[in-house]
Amino acid sequence: MTDKPSVTLPGTVEKIIKPSHPNQSEKAQIAVEGGDDMYREIRIKNSLGNNNGGDVRLKEGAEVEVTVEADPQATTPKGKEKH
Repeated sequence: MTDKPSVTLPGTVEKIIKPSHPNQSEKAQIAVEGGDDMYREIRIKNSLGNNNGGDVRLKEGAEVEVTVEADPQATTPKGKEKH
């Protein structure tokens, strides 16, 4: 377990984007619940490692979790934001 502050949000793989060039990687577009309407999609390389050390790919429609974590030094206590 990490001591880093984090948040995990549910998401859904909206589509798989095939590379336009052979040297590029396939991408997975993920809609993250809780994001602003115009900024809720992210695209990542469609390659994950499994527990056996193998590579796997996401499928369109897959339910996923997106975790954002930060070093404690990169955060401030809520209510003490600088303006």
